[in-house]
Amino acid sequence: MVRLDGVGLRYGRSGGPDILRDLNFAIPEGGFRWLLGASGAGKTSLLRLLTLAVRPTSGRLELLGTAIEQAKRRDLPKLRRRIGVVYQDFRLLPHLSAFDNVALPLRLAGRPEGQIRADVEEMMRWVTLTRRAHAHPHELSGGEQQRVAIARAVISRPALLLADEPTGNLDDVQAERLMQLLAELNRLGTTVVVATHSRSLVARHPARALVLEEGRLVDDGHGQEDAQGAEDDAQAYDAKAHDARAYDTKAYDTKAGDLR
Repeated sequence: MVRLDGVGLRYGRSGGPDILRDLNFAIPEGGFRWLLGASGAGKTSLLRLLTLAVRPTSGRLELLGTAIEQAKRRDLPKLRRRIGVVYQDFRLLPHLSAFDNVALPLRLAGRPEGQIRADVEEMMRWVTLTRRAHAHPHELSGGEQQRVAIARAVISRPALLLADEPTGNLDDVQAERLMQLLAELNRLGTTVVVATHSRSLVARHPARALVLEEGRLVDDGHGQEDAQGAEDDAQAYDAKAHDARAYDTKAYDTKAGDLR
C-alpha cells in the first residue's frame, strides 16, 4: 500500500518554495499507476519521496505498511530493500560489471551465491545482455545501461517498483519487452509506478494515471472508474430490488441476463 495524506515537500529551509503541495492519493497493494505531467510538474520529486530519498515536509506518507514520518532512520534501509528503482540516469556503479550491478541487491540481501548466479544469468538473458555481462558501464551504450538498471531494479521482485522514464533510451522492441516484464511483476503482486512523457506508451498500455501540475495532483485516475463503478452498483441494486419484491420472473431473468 502507498498512501499520501496532505503531503507537501519543500527543499531547503522553511522559507523555500513548495515543490509538492497537498497530495492525496492511495495505491493498493498490487496496483499499477502511470505518473504523468510536464517537465517541472513534480514527478521526480514525488518519486524521491517514494524511494525514501527525502521525507515529506508536511502530511503523512505510508509505504508498505510503514508510516514514514514516524519511522526511525535505522529502519529505513530494510524498507528500501523492498523498493526497486529504475533511475533516469541509471546510477550504475562504475567499478562493477553489468553482472555484478544486477547481482548487488541479491548480495545485499544475503542470498546464496549459487542462486544469485542463476537468477542474474536468467535476467541478463531476458534483457538480451548475456554477451555484455562482464562489461563495465563505460563500455555500454545508453540503451544497454538502461537495461542493466532495469534488471537490477527487478531482480529481487520488489514489493514496490518505481521507474523514472524507463523506456527513454530503449528502442520500440526493448520498450515493449520492458512493459511485458512490468506487467508480469504487477500480476505477481508488485505495486508499480512508472513516470513517463510517452503518450504512445500510455495509449498502448492503458491504466490509471496520477497527473501532476505545478506540484499538485490534478487527476488521480478515479473519475472514469468511479463513474463506471456507480453505474454497475446501480444495476446490481436494481436487480436485487426486483428479486426482493418478487417481480415477474421473466423480467428479472432478462435484467440479470443484461448484467451478465
